[in-house]
Amino acid sequence: MSQQYTQALHELSAADLIAGYRRRDFSPVEVTQSVLGHIERWEHHIHALYLLRPELALEQARASEARWQAGTQLGLLDGVPVTIKDNIATRGDPTPLGTAAVDLVPAAADAPPAARVRESGGVIIAKTTMPDYGMLSSGLSSFHKLARNPWDLRCTPGGSSAGASAAAAAGYGPLHIGTDIGGSLRLPAGWCGIFTLKPSLGRIPIDPPYMGRAAGPMTRSVADSAWFMQVLSQPDARDSMNLPYQDIAWSDFDQGAEKLKGLRIGLLLEAGCGLTVEPEVRAAVEHAARLFERAGAVVAPMKPFMSQAMLDGMDHFWRMRSHIDMNALPAHKKAAVLPYIQHWGDSAVGMSGEAVFKAFSQFHATRVATVTACNAFDYVISPTSPVPAFAAELPSPTNDPLRPLEHIGFTVPFNMSEQPASSINCGYTRSGLPIGLQIAGKRFDDLGVLQVSRAFELIRDAQHPWPEPPSEVLRHLD
Repeated sequence: MSQQYTQALHELSAADLIAGYRRRDFSPVEVTQSVLGHIERWEHHIHALYLLRPELALEQARASEARWQAGTQLGLLDGVPVTIKDNIATRGDPTPLGTAAVDLVPAAADAPPAARVRESGGVIIAKTTMPDYGMLSSGLSSFHKLARNPWDLRCTPGGSSAGASAAAAAGYGPLHIGTDIGGSLRLPAGWCGIFTLKPSLGRIPIDPPYMGRAAGPMTRSVADSAWFMQVLSQPDARDSMNLPYQDIAWSDFDQGAEKLKGLRIGLLLEAGCGLTVEPEVRAAVEHAARLFERAGAVVAPMKPFMSQAMLDGMDHFWRMRSHIDMNALPAHKKAAVLPYIQHWGDSAVGMSGEAVFKAFSQFHATRVATVTACNAFDYVISPTSPVPAFAAELPSPTNDPLRPLEHIGFTVPFNMSEQPASSINCGYTRSGLPIGLQIAGKRFDDLGVLQVSRAFELIRDAQHPWPEPPSEVLRHLD
């Protein structure tokens, strides 16, 4: 290496890696070896990865190294380590969706986010773990080992992007891809102290598309997510909900704290449904609001706009969807699904057509209420979750399949309204668990959300050091 670095190679940002390759300070092979070595120290504790194949990763790294030496690099990710969530198909690999009920059939093609990574020369280190069908905010799975939170191995990393959030917090390289239909990017990001952006619906193409479903970057910093958006937001015709492509200046994400001056910020401290916000979470978000005010923003309280009827309606519709999906399985396959999810889905068996229609109507009601409530503000801040990370073995904070979504009242409305929303760390509990702040913007203002997130990153209190692999005495938690 021609230059001294204060960080290990696996801790460097995507931009720093590309700059280092350009200067020939180090190679993609050295970086991949650093990431793999760090994974070896961490992985048996947190179980973040699926399909970890070191030789395949090193093969990609060697190809990238050759391109850099020849001056034929592919793009912004050439040689940068990336992980991809289980449910984003990668060519030739099975896509188990976190459940033992799915047949392990190799995917015929890369899904759009994976295709963009490969086209840009990214080194796919591994896939990341998730719960059954992505229907839990935890790392509990009938297929994968139980994922754990690097900040406290007794706790969940959240879900459904469980492995991706744990991998980012543990330092498995700079870039990770997750998905979100009700909070599955933001909730684990909040509980693992990392950054994520759930983009406007259709900003990042995804296949299959679905109402409210988004893919997004999961990273340690806003800068890495902005870098990744340059690649992930490229168009793909397979997504029927893909937005018309815009050449957004993602590199302009850093406007400094000046970005906050004069902004109208809504402060939402009650979701209007689900679990009550715990005092430590509320205090951290209120402190964040004061930091926004000191930076020149005008912060005003918001009344809750969600209702329990909205949350229950979406819950009941998703129950029926899952019930139908599971009923299509052979009996032995359905029996392989987590009992919690079986109970949840089968609870819809007695719903009438009228009840299903009324449940479905709550998605639109949520959309209208969210957009209406946000119209008075440039951005809205709130807790990402009403509670900190809970016990790793639990499928949800309530551990009740008939009250499974009581923690998503702050996140799910922005899926239905198609608005961009991020989660960024804003503090810690007394026990040292991270607390997430959600920052939501108007539809299509993804860059603005990144800019406000970056401004908060600059003004927030000093952050705790990232967690380090524990001593082997804790290995019994496996």
